[in-house]
Amino acid sequence: MTTDTATDVFEEHRPVLQGVAYRMLGRLADAEDVVQEAWLRWSGADRSGVRDPRGYLVRVTTRLAVDRLRQIKARGETYVGPWLPEPYVTDFGDTVPDTAERAVLADSVSFAVLVVLESLSPLERAVFVLREAFGYPYAEIAAMLERGEAAVRQLAGRARSHVDERRPRYDVDPVQRRDLTERFLAAAADGDLEGLMAILAPDVRLVGDSGGKSRAPLRVLESSAKVGGFLLGAARKSAPDLSFRFLEINGGPALLFMSAGKPDSVLQLDVADGRIQSLYIIRNPDKLQSLSTA
Repeated sequence: MTTDTATDVFEEHRPVLQGVAYRMLGRLADAEDVVQEAWLRWSGADRSGVRDPRGYLVRVTTRLAVDRLRQIKARGETYVGPWLPEPYVTDFGDTVPDTAERAVLADSVSFAVLVVLESLSPLERAVFVLREAFGYPYAEIAAMLERGEAAVRQLAGRARSHVDERRPRYDVDPVQRRDLTERFLAAAADGDLEGLMAILAPDVRLVGDSGGKSRAPLRVLESSAKVGGFLLGAARKSAPDLSFRFLEINGGPALLFMSAGKPDSVLQLDVADGRIQSLYIIRNPDKLQSLSTA
């Protein structure tokens, strides 16, 4: 395999590798570092015996991501306020025509799931991502992680149970999410508390991620009264030049707010039963840099 061919093969599989690394780490810079290291391993390897380049590259990327995740956990870094993953622009487009497959991919990269995955062990997270998001058989996952198949099945069971117990319930229908996002935006902009309360679930949660570097709640707000009051207050204090547009972020519709030509915040809603169940607001400027040109 020539260098040019090796580059072409790697670039063909880069989106999958990026997807694996991001789901493992929840951080774009770390994911990109892992993918770059995978390229260095691939370009310097003896590829003559590689029959399945995609499988080989996914295995290398997964192992590198597991190592990176262990390093992050070992550092024991503290984060100011609630943590959310770095926003990841997703556009499955025509690459994933199957509706059911799109739903699985969108769910696996959602804020709700990625927050729960942070509490898994690195190996549990790897098994969950490979199995649930990319559909790898247990035998292949076992080979990738150099573990027995029975052990991998146990890891998968624990991870799935943990995620099912802790993630909030929500609908993945993008049309309904977009509709409620537009209604929410109109009510907040008009100061319409009654209209806002009509679309907020009674036990709605608002999770704001600022990293202590911007204004946002330093704890999760719960209940429609607290969330509604906060949102109307924030709308009244918003910058006069604030603009917004829709993006597909982490598998669903989201609002990107801009001020002074820079990303100010990202807002995404989770909905169920026709009401908003969760709101995610990211205002940490470090996590918004990649959206400057989105």
